[in-house]
Amino acid sequence: MPLSKKAISPKTVLPILYSFRRCPYAMRARMAVKYSGVAVDMREVLLSNKPASMLTYSPKGTVPVLVLPDNTVIDESRDIIDWALSVNDPMDWLPAENMRALGRQLIDENDSRFKEALDKYKYHVRFPEHSAEDYRAQGEVFLSTLNGRLSEARYLLGDKLSVVDIAVFPFIRQFAHVDKTWFEQAPYFRLQDWLEGLLQSDLFSSIMHKQAPWKDV
Repeated sequence: MPLSKKAISPKTVLPILYSFRRCPYAMRARMAVKYSGVAVDMREVLLSNKPASMLTYSPKGTVPVLVLPDNTVIDESRDIIDWALSVNDPMDWLPAENMRALGRQLIDENDSRFKEALDKYKYHVRFPEHSAEDYRAQGEVFLSTLNGRLSEARYLLGDKLSVVDIAVFPFIRQFAHVDKTWFEQAPYFRLQDWLEGLLQSDLFSSIMHKQAPWKDV
């Protein structure tokens, strides 16, 4: 997605990152930004009372939203990740050329069919056409794919962490938390270990500190 420039003044000193602590899209953006080492002005958003400044930069009103010092606005999490890694990718999170197509495929699947199944599973009372178990089964197709990948290597694209793991991880976390007892007993042992490792990582811990909601002055 092309980046957009908006003539909004005054210009910022640091990039501004509007975020919401529990949003999986915002989580993966925060993890990429933190990993890159880029300093940002982090602004926690109360979704029921979104700051006017964020809505001015990005009228669609979803997080994350990154505003660069030249007022370039990046308001898609995958674009924010790409931006962060273009600034600094110290441990080579970007996939090798021969793995890029697979990486895109996994993230695309996560962001489309799996995310739809996740939302219906988590909020199944809003979607009475099927049961929670039916929606969970739809999501299990992707869980099975990931578990298969992890049966061959430590991470989704091989033996080292990549941007694909970071892009997918917050959504698997959310799926697991809908019914933790079920997930812990499900036959996705490699996926469970992968998830637990990321949950216990210093990187994830560092981006989950609670912060008071931002209020425009």
